[in-house]
Amino acid sequence: MRFDLDGLPVHFPYAAIYPEQHAYMGELKRALDARGHALLEMPTGTGKTAALISLITSYSLANPARPLRLIYCTRTVHEMEKTLAELRLLFAHLPPAASRSLLALGLSSRKNLCIHPQASAAAARDSVDTACRRLTASWVREKASSDPDSTPLCEFYETFDRAAAAGDLASFMPPGVYTLADLRALGRERRVCPYFLARQMVKYANVVVYSYQYLLDPKVASIVSREMQKECVVVFDEAHNIDNVCIEALSVSIRKQTLEGAERNLRRISQEIDRKVQGHRCQ
Repeated sequence: MRFDLDGLPVHFPYAAIYPEQHAYMGELKRALDARGHALLEMPTGTGKTAALISLITSYSLANPARPLRLIYCTRTVHEMEKTLAELRLLFAHLPPAASRSLLALGLSSRKNLCIHPQASAAAARDSVDTACRRLTASWVREKASSDPDSTPLCEFYETFDRAAAAGDLASFMPPGVYTLADLRALGRERRVCPYFLARQMVKYANVVVYSYQYLLDPKVASIVSREMQKECVVVFDEAHNIDNVCIEALSVSIRKQTLEGAERNLRRISQEIDRKVQGHRCQ
């Protein structure tokens, strides 16, 4: 359906709208008009996500001279996929010219996007990250250029790298909505790495859905989100979790086994130094 909200034509993906959704959209529009901040709450099950993405997308379409990018931060991958499903439904109800010009995608870790047979088989996220770096690191690829037979590389990353160098990444991802499953399927079909492709394409997407850490964790944000334009609408879903995410991002956990291993390594280094010093004195 389409309706008018204080002079703004709003595209909504359902045939009816709750009063709570209409009121929510009105408050959100006032915040956008004021270029300010908003803290909004709706009862569970009243369609908060649909109301939010409908209003912001409609607001951006109605103001082509001031296009807004929506950065939607979720707490879990499941919530990310639900948001992308709502976006797909909304895009299907937009005018054809608008839906053909918009790009929305989700971004997650290598663990959720890797399609390399060996690297993706690792059980833990850190293990997938390590396996990926062993196939894509610059020094590995440099070594492979001189010794290709004994140095395995990731064919999906190589396709991505060639396309990036040629400025041809947009041809791999035409406008539309891409869930994590869509990205993996696209990667297998085009033989391109979905993780690095998505990470590069977030700079051009109209809607980006990812976890809190990509914006709140300084280490991650400096890599992924540093090139985001200033004209963005940033949404934190379930915002009461922000403090815990910030604490986790700036905290370090060290296991007893790690400390014991570090102690053993330091002891070996000390013994090796003493041995070399003793040998030098004997000379």
